[in-house]
Amino acid sequence: MSKMKYFFLLFKTNKLVGFALLSLWIKTVLVSLIGFNLHVETFLDVLLILLNPVGSIMILIGFSFFFFKRIKTILVVLFMGIATGLLYGDLLYFRFYSDFVTVPILFQFKNVGGIGPSTFELMSPWDFLLLVDIIIAGWMMKKGRAASDTLSRRWKLTYIVMSLSLLVLSIGMGLLKSPYLFAESYDREQMVKSVGPYNYHMFDIGIAATNPFSHLLASKSDTKASMEYTQSTKQDPSDLYGVAEGKNLILVSMESTQNFVINTKVNGEEITPFLNSLIKDSFYFSNIYDQTAQGKTSDAEFMIDTGLYPLSSGSAFVRKPDNTYASLPHMLKRKKDYYAAVFHGNNRTFWNREMMYDSLGYDRYFSKRDYSVTEDNSINYGIKDIPFFEQTISHLEKIPQPFYTRLITLTNHFPFLLEEDDQFIDTASTGEDVVNRYVTTVRYEDEAIKTLFEKLKANGMYKNTVVVLYGDHYGISEKYEPGVFELLGQKDTPVNHAKLQQVPLIIHVPGEDPRTIDTIGGEIDIRATVLHLMGIDTKNALSFGHSLFTRKENHPVIFRDGDFITEKYIFQDNVCYNKKSEESVSDTLCDPFKQTVRKELRLSDDILYGDLLRFLE
Repeated sequence: MSKMKYFFLLFKTNKLVGFALLSLWIKTVLVSLIGFNLHVETFLDVLLILLNPVGSIMILIGFSFFFFKRIKTILVVLFMGIATGLLYGDLLYFRFYSDFVTVPILFQFKNVGGIGPSTFELMSPWDFLLLVDIIIAGWMMKKGRAASDTLSRRWKLTYIVMSLSLLVLSIGMGLLKSPYLFAESYDREQMVKSVGPYNYHMFDIGIAATNPFSHLLASKSDTKASMEYTQSTKQDPSDLYGVAEGKNLILVSMESTQNFVINTKVNGEEITPFLNSLIKDSFYFSNIYDQTAQGKTSDAEFMIDTGLYPLSSGSAFVRKPDNTYASLPHMLKRKKDYYAAVFHGNNRTFWNREMMYDSLGYDRYFSKRDYSVTEDNSINYGIKDIPFFEQTISHLEKIPQPFYTRLITLTNHFPFLLEEDDQFIDTASTGEDVVNRYVTTVRYEDEAIKTLFEKLKANGMYKNTVVVLYGDHYGISEKYEPGVFELLGQKDTPVNHAKLQQVPLIIHVPGEDPRTIDTIGGEIDIRATVLHLMGIDTKNALSFGHSLFTRKENHPVIFRDGDFITEKYIFQDNVCYNKKSEESVSDTLCDPFKQTVRKELRLSDDILYGDLLRFLE
C-alpha cells in the first residue's frame, strides 16, 4: 500500500485525528495571516505559511499513538488544547507587543502584566472561535466517534517519515527564502513566517537551553573584537562637551510616551503644554527611536545605563543581573564621585530591579515601600505621577550631592486608566478608545512633570540640575495605531508606522541656549550624549551608543529584531523603504547596512551571554 494510502487511512481509521490535524492547520494559517498579520510579499511567503505548520502539527498529534497500540483520544484533545493555548498566547502578546512569546518571557509573566485589565483589553469576542474545534473534538470523543483499530508498526513508521519529511521541507524552504534565518533568529516575525509558530517555539526552547554555556566558554580574548569595534566608531567631542560638568543629573522615564504627542492638539488644546514650553529652553532631539525589546521599560533603563542592546528574548534585568557592567552610575562615581539612586513607586521585585540596580552600581533604590501609597493616590500600576514627584522631592533633598537619579513614572501605562478628577484634557474622539484615553494620561503626565520642575525651583536645586526626559517605549501598539493616524490626519503607511516608534528626548541644562537636533538616533545613544555633556570621555567605554551631538548620519539606528533606520531608508519587516517617497525600493539599497546591524547585535549578545565585561579592568 502506498504512503498516500496510509496517510488517508488515518482519516478513515480515526476521524478525531483527521479532524484535529485539519482544524489545527486551518486555525494556525488563519491566525498567522489575520491575527499576526504576517507580511506576504511573494508566492513563496504564501506557500511557507500554508506548509510550515503541517509537519509539526502531525508530530504533535502523533504522540497520541506513537507509543500505544491504539490512538489515545484523550491525548488528541489534550494536544489540541496545548497547541491552541500556545497559539492564543502568541496572539494576545502580539496584539500589544507586535512580537511573539519566548521562553524567558514566560518566566517574567508578572512583569508583562500577568492576567489583568491589560489582558482583557486585548481580548476579542472572536477569540472564542479558537475553541470551537476543541469543543467538537470533545463531543466526538464522548460520543464514541473516535474509536480506532490497532495501528501497525509499519503504518506508524510511514506517518513519522511523512511528518519529518514535511518538517524538513518547510525548514529548507524557509532557509531558501532567508539564508540568515537562524543567524537572525532575533527577527521573530521572519522566523514564524519561515518555519511556523510551533517550529519557532521549539527553536526558541533550544536557544534558551544552550545560552548558559556561553558564559562557561567565554574568555578574556573574546572581548577584543567588541572593544576594537566600539572604539573605532567613537567621534571627537563637540563644543558642548562638559557644559554640565559636576551638576546633579535627573533622568525622568516617561512611561509609554511617544513623540507624536509633542506639539499636538486635541480640540484646540495641547496634549503636552509643559513639555512644549520646556523644549523652547532645552536640547530637544526630535528623531529618536524606541529600541526596546521584550523588557520594555527595563530595556530602556538597561540601554541608558550600559550602552548595550537589550536581549532579544526576555529582559537583561531578569536574565543577567549577576553580570559585570560598566554602567552610567559606575562611570559617574569613578570620575566625579556621584551618588546614584532610583525612584519608582512599584514593588522592588518588579522586573527584578532590586538585584539589577545593585549590579548597576546604584546606592539606593526608593521603591513602593518608601512612598505613602493609598487607594486615593494610586491607579493601574501604582502611585500616580503627581504624588510620586511630590514625595520624591522630599527624598531628593536628603541624598548627597552631586547625584545621579532616575525617576520612573507609572500613570501613562496601558490600558491608560484615569479618574475624571485627574483629567486635564478631554478625551480624543478617534475610533480607538485606547488612543482616546492615552491622550488624557499623557496630559496628566505632562502636568506631573511641571510639578517636578516647580518643586526643583522651590527647593533651590533647579539651577544646579540637568534633567533628561525620555519616552521609554511606545504606548500605542500596532493594533491601535489606526486611532493615532486618525488623530494626526495621516495615512497608515509603513513609513508613518516607523515614525510612530519615535520617543521624545529632552535634555534641560539650565543656562544653555536651546537647540532642536534632528539627528537620527535611539535610546542607546542617550548614555553617550549625557556623558558628553557631563565631560566624561567614552572612547574606552565598551558600548554601542553615540553622542547625538556628533553621531554619524550614515550609521543606522538598530532595532532588536534586525530592522533599522538610516537618514534615507527604513528597513522594516524585511522590506526596504525610501523615507522620502515612502515607497518600497530595491533591497540592494539597504544591504550595505545589514552587516553593521548583524555585527552590533551579535557583539552585544556576546558581551551579555558571555559576561565579557568581567574580564576588563
